[in-house]
This record gives sequence, C-alpha cells and structure tokens, in this order.
Amino acid sequence: MKLISWNVNGLRSCVAKGFLDYFRSAGADAFCVQETKLQEGQLELDLPAGYRAYWNCAERKGYSGTAVFTRLEPLAVRKGLSDGNDPEGRVQTLEFPSFYLVNVYTPNARRDLSRLDYRIAWEAEFRAYLKELDARKPVVVCGDLNVAHREIDLKNAKSNRGNAGFTDEEREAMTRLLAAGFIDTFRHFYPDRTDAYTWWSFMPRVRERNIGWRIDYFLVSRRLAPYLEDAQSRAMSWAATIARSSF
Repeated sequence: MKLISWNVNGLRSCVAKGFLDYFRSAGADAFCVQETKLQEGQLELDLPAGYRAYWNCAERKGYSGTAVFTRLEPLAVRKGLSDGNDPEGRVQTLEFPSFYLVNVYTPNARRDLSRLDYRIAWEAEFRAYLKELDARKPVVVCGDLNVAHREIDLKNAKSNRGNAGFTDEEREAMTRLLAAGFIDTFRHFYPDRTDAYTWWSFMPRVRERNIGWRIDYFLVSRRLAPYLEDAQSRAMSWAATIARSSF
C-alpha cells in the first residue's frame, strides 16, 4: 500500500506548478494534502480514473484546509475530531476495513507564541482522539504536525529553542503522543539520522544549504511495526513521505 502526504502550501498554486504530473506518476493508493487554502468547488482537479476526493476546508477563505484523494473506497469519512467541529479544516479520518487513515494539519503556535496555549490544548484533544480510534483498529496518521520533535529534527536546534515548532511544550506533546502507542516511522528506520528535513524557509540559499526542519510525519499504531517498509527504498509502503517542494 502506498500512502503519500504533502503540505502543498496552496493547492491551486501547486497545481499550476505541476502537481497533477507528480500525482499521476506517483500511483498512490491515498494521497493526503495539507494547507490547501481553498474552498470546496474552487478547484477542479483532473484526477486519474478511480480516485475519489474528500475535502475539509476552513471556514476562513485562503486558510488551512486538508484533502485526501484515494482510489480505496472508505467505509466512512469524518471531519474534525470527536465532536466533528473543525472550522479550520485540520483533520480528516478515513476508515478502511483494517485501519484508520488520519490526515492532519496541526495548528501553528505562531511566531510570537500567541497561539501556543490553543495548540497545546488541541494536541491533548488530538491525542485522545487517536487513542479512541486505536482502541478499535490500527491508525495511520500523516501530515504536517508543525513540530521538530528532537534536536536532530532541525538544523539549528540551539538557536531555535523556544521558537514556534520547537518549544518545550510542543516537543513534549509529541513525546506524549508517541508514548500513547504510536511510532514515528522515519525514526523507526533512521533513529539517529541527521540533515533529513521536510521544510525550509524562503530565506536565500536556505534550501540549497539544507538548513531545514522535519515537521511532516507518518505515525502508525505500534502494532503496525511489522508491516512497515522503508519508503526510501521500496515503492510500496505503509508510510511513503514526500518532502515539501515548490517544484
């Protein structure tokens, strides 16, 4: 099974830069995107035959939003967490016979940390929701979790300590999520690898010099560990990640 996750930072712009060419070549069973920044109906995608599109758009125009394009027919689709209230379009859950697929775009704490308290409260609710799902069947979580969990998950850990995405509170929330029964699939295969990032700022030569952060993840229920394959060396995998790109 091939699953792909990508924060596209505006799907309309990404489509103009070749998104569909990659989509068609990738052949994913489910393709999850975050930060679509559009309302349902604003974009007509010429998806290959057999794919279904599921959208969760933010109420605010041009903001946040998630989508899943899948050729696997889900048993059920849910927006948001347990209460179904998701005005920012951040979570989608697709139920399949043997697992749940959760597509997520975690709230950013903001540069001034004005949203950190909200973020941490959201994290607790998200963790409880995943544990609720995991009690029924295994869970695959993918998306932009907006946190570099360990010091090796970003280039300049010392100078970024306390900044949004690398606060003690956000990192502890990720630690608690993993401790609740989930595996960071990349670290499962590469526990100590450095210089492996999924996001780079727009500052000059930052990407060229690989000064980045690893904030996009595939997490899976711990009992799925025997089924994991290295997405970098195998075409078919439980967890196939793609770094963000502006093409």
